Order: sequence, then structure tokens, then C-alpha cells
Amino acid sequence: MNFIKESDLSPDAEHVTSVFRAHLNDSNFYTTIHQCYIDLVVLGTACLFMAENPIGADSAFSFTAIPMTNIALLPGMVFHTTSMPANEIVEKYPHFVFPKQLQETIKNNPDTPIKLVQCLDGNDFTAWLDVGGDFENNIVSRGTFETNPYIIFRWSLVSGETYGRGPVLRALPDIKTANKVVELVLKNATIAVSGMWQADDDGVINLSNINLTPGAIIPKAVGSSGLTPLSSGADFDVSQIVLRDLRDRIRHTLLADRLGLLSDKEMTATEILARNSDMVRILGATYGRLLHEFIKPMCERGLQILSRRGLIEQISLHSDAELKYVAPIAQMAHEEMLI
Repeated sequence: MNFIKESDLSPDAEHVTSVFRAHLNDSNFYTTIHQCYIDLVVLGTACLFMAENPIGADSAFSFTAIPMTNIALLPGMVFHTTSMPANEIVEKYPHFVFPKQLQETIKNNPDTPIKLVQCLDGNDFTAWLDVGGDFENNIVSRGTFETNPYIIFRWSLVSGETYGRGPVLRALPDIKTANKVVELVLKNATIAVSGMWQADDDGVINLSNINLTPGAIIPKAVGSSGLTPLSSGADFDVSQIVLRDLRDRIRHTLLADRLGLLSDKEMTATEILARNSDMVRILGATYGRLLHEFIKPMCERGLQILSRRGLIEQISLHSDAELKYVAPIAQMAHEEMLI
């Protein structure tokens, strides 16, 4: 991930960039962000929690991909619901004293899972127990963060909605239809393999004892037709046409037919530029949203952690410095804006 060309920086800014990049590379960022990208494409919204490692760790940063099933969003607020063993809550919040109603249970079983809700309203943090019943002391902790550790970013956003929408959600009707067509094809395949049969109810053939296996002898009454195959009349050749059309539409919605064509054939430089321009046009809004909701908050959080540790001078991205994005898609988007 390239943010700034170090050759274009002053010595102080170059030092900040190198320190930030070193701690980011030594952290678990690159393995964790992949999980967030899956949520981003499928659900349209992802949550990356950026915590601070203890002093002495290889990196100052620790990242966790939080499932969106544990996150609830309101404008300016994030609610994170999780279940933790009681002893971990005591270790994480040493000043908290459990309510008397729970102390005996926790004493007998320190690993008792406790439901914990953590809320961030702006930069104000509150954590409380959610165990049901009426407790006098269920507030675990209160505090204030200098920067938001919950980095929420979205693929696209509809006016009036808080949660984003990903390409998989747009392709979901076609995906469900394709799954149903495949289900019908498999049912037709079972009919083609085992067939459908009919028999006269003449009191001789016991349908409960018939086993359609190779070499089986099925008795029948004299003069009766016995067990005869029944034509299903099923001709599902059209299913392949339907499936092909659905799969093409799904690939188009997921951008697979636009971003993965380099391996299909060799393209001219003009065609590559045209396809890249088309990609920028399609992903321009999404890329701009990721810069605003993901890259910049993560950098602000990282700079705040490093400056508080005394590893760099305190820098604000609002007044002291500005991020310069040098990724190819960022440069192409900038050129498209100039045109």
C-alpha cells in the first residue's frame, strides 16, 4: 500500500512515513483486511477495529475484522456486541466490579461467557453488560478516544441509508435464480438416472418390495404390463441457456468480466487504456468512498498512536499534512477529473 512518495517529502515527513509503514507492515493488517474486503463485497459494509499493541510488541498496531452481525450502526454511533469470558472482562477492565447477582456464578466458573456491549458515540466510549434482569452496576467502562478505533467503510450508499450495498447484493436476485435453475437441473438428472415407472395395481406386484437395481427380477401377473417406464417429457436443454445468461449477468455485476480479462487474451495498449478508463469510471465513486472512510481514518488513528508513544511528532491530517495517493487507480481518477 503506497500513500506517499518518500522522495517528494521533507526529512520529517519522510521519517513519519517510514515509521508508519514499518509498523503497518509488521502488524496483522494485510491478513485481516482480506476478511473485511469479503464483508465489503458481499454485504456492502465492513468494520476494521484498530487497537494498540502493548509496549514491546513488533508493531504498535493490532487489527481485528469484526463481523457485521456483531455491529449495529446509527448516524455517528457504533454498537459492538460481543461475548467474553468473565475473567477476560476482569483482565481488560480491572476497575470494574461485577454485580452481586453475578459474583457467585463467576467465582464458581471464571470462564462464564458474559455478553458485553461497547458503544462509541463520536469519540465517547461506553461499555456495559447485557445479561438481562435489573442490575445496579452494569456499566463496565466509560472513556474517550482521541481517534475512532472502529473503522467502518462501505462499498456504495443509497440516500437515507446507514449501511452500504455491495455488488453481491445487487446480483443476489440472479444468484438465487441461478441456484434454483441448478436445483431443477439436478432433480431432472435424478429422473434421467433412475427414471419414473408405473405398474398395474393387480394385487401381485408389491410396490413396497420393488428395488430398481441391475439384475433385479420383478414379478408380474400373467397378461399384465407389469412395471413399465413412464416418460417424463422433461427437456431441460433450455436450462443451460438460462444458466449461461444468469452467470454472465452475475459476472458483469461483480465486475469479473471487466477486471479479469488480461489472462484471456493479449490486448493492445489502446485497449488496456480504454478498459482502465472504464474501470475508473465504474469504481471511481467506490474508490473515493474507501479513501474517505477507510484509508484516511486508519492513517489518522495510526499517527495518533505513534505520536502518543513518542515515535513521531504529533501530526494532524487536517492541518499539518495531506495524504498523497499514488496508486494507479488514484492517478487515473485524478487524470479523469482533470479531463
